[in-house]
Amino acid sequence: MSTFYVLLSVVLMLQVCRACDGNNEEQQLAAARQQSDEYFANAYGFNPSPWGSAYYQPSARVSGYANPYEGRTPLNRQPNYNPFKKYFTNTNADEENNQVEGRFALGGLGANLINTGLFNNRFTPANTWRPFSSLTNRIPISLNPDYNSPLANFDACTSPSGDAGICAPGSVCSLFGGRPSGSCILGKVCCINAITTCGGTVTLNNTYWQSPSTAVSAPSTCALTVRMDTKLVEQLARPICQIRLDFISFTTNQPTAGTCTDTFMVGGSTSTVPVICGDNSGQHMYLDVPSSATTPTDVQLMFNFAAGAATRSWNIKIAMLPCGATYLAPVDCLQYFTSATGKVKSFNWQDVSSTAIRQLNNQKYNICFRTELVSGSKAAQTCLTVCTPTSGGDPFSLTRTEALAAQVSAVSATDNAGVAICLYDFLLIAGGTDPATGSAAERYCGGRLNPAPAGAVAATGGPTTDVTVCTAIRPFRMTYQTDNTEGAVLIGNGILIAADADGVGTTDSPGNVGFCLDFQEK
Repeated sequence: MSTFYVLLSVVLMLQVCRACDGNNEEQQLAAARQQSDEYFANAYGFNPSPWGSAYYQPSARVSGYANPYEGRTPLNRQPNYNPFKKYFTNTNADEENNQVEGRFALGGLGANLINTGLFNNRFTPANTWRPFSSLTNRIPISLNPDYNSPLANFDACTSPSGDAGICAPGSVCSLFGGRPSGSCILGKVCCINAITTCGGTVTLNNTYWQSPSTAVSAPSTCALTVRMDTKLVEQLARPICQIRLDFISFTTNQPTAGTCTDTFMVGGSTSTVPVICGDNSGQHMYLDVPSSATTPTDVQLMFNFAAGAATRSWNIKIAMLPCGATYLAPVDCLQYFTSATGKVKSFNWQDVSSTAIRQLNNQKYNICFRTELVSGSKAAQTCLTVCTPTSGGDPFSLTRTEALAAQVSAVSATDNAGVAICLYDFLLIAGGTDPATGSAAERYCGGRLNPAPAGAVAATGGPTTDVTVCTAIRPFRMTYQTDNTEGAVLIGNGILIAADADGVGTTDSPGNVGFCLDFQEK
């Protein structure tokens, strides 16, 4: 019996020891797991938990939080519009809103993989040196803020050669037939797009339309379409409200008696755009169009070349201006100048010594000037003087008549009874005044920029010198208008007031050339 009790005591002691050992084993396992987690966190930068970044789903946002992306990244970007949304069947709003979070989650997964299993497990666990950790900063999916829509923002850029272009990925530039020249941020290139054919279509901002490399045959037509539609991938982020045309170079045949035989015309714009021809390098136009967000619009640019062997060449930069931009021209301003000083010329004016008529018929458009800051204050007036030609050109010559006067009232001012001056061809400067004499006029024509009335110098029938003309009426603008002929205007067929032929009785060169004026805001 004593032997039985001894054996029972031994068994009970063994069970107690095993229980103690089990508790110690669980404690040791827990301690080891904690040490392991701390080790991986310190050595490799991540916690090997199944609930890591790749599986993390963000909790629902607080109701009414207006800007969930604020402070999310250093860029503080708003979510990009997704042009490819319609190609996917899943329209879950929460999932779409979480795209940015999912993108950064994937970036975190890439960091974890690079910092651990892909490379660093080749080193001993005691070694905390991570030679490939910098590679995580080079994963485009983590750093490209336009990942959702890489085509959404075609920002303007300037190449090292001075050409205007758009910032785009290199592959996209090639897709649109562009030429990379210079670089932009985020690995994009400055893409220069040029079209050298007739009959093409432009959808990209800052596109150059250049004359074909082969000589243009005549008679012929060469046209280009500028398409504005926010459904286009390259325009979906920016509705277009205006087009600016910059004539880098522009040479066609000269007019005949003021009427263009070669013509450049614009169709599809809500602006009144005159037909032009001749030499117009350095000129520009603003074209108003309905917002492409509501009405897709096609604007046509067209050259019509008459028979003849004249040189025809052009290089026109086409800029699409987004709605709401601060640099849009005022409505109905064909030309818009945004500096305190500069030069303004009528179409086809050139600094050349010639008796040919360069003034174009059928011109009617507004020339506008933005009010600039002068000495820290808004300009109070704009002053105009004739420019100084260096090659024998005439800076001001509009519809020359015997009485070379510009009158306040064109209907009552005559050089002969019943014959009007500055009624059909004129440059209108509202509130135009000679600050030296106080003489004022609104319509200017003849051979001098001078508001003095004809009676002031009766011996010659009009002013003999050019003066400075200033106006304080804002917004600053001028209106240029010519009729459809250089000949006399006769009474009849709705014409109530006659006018002499444009070149009658002049003692200077007989050809009207238009105007070239220097402007200065004061």
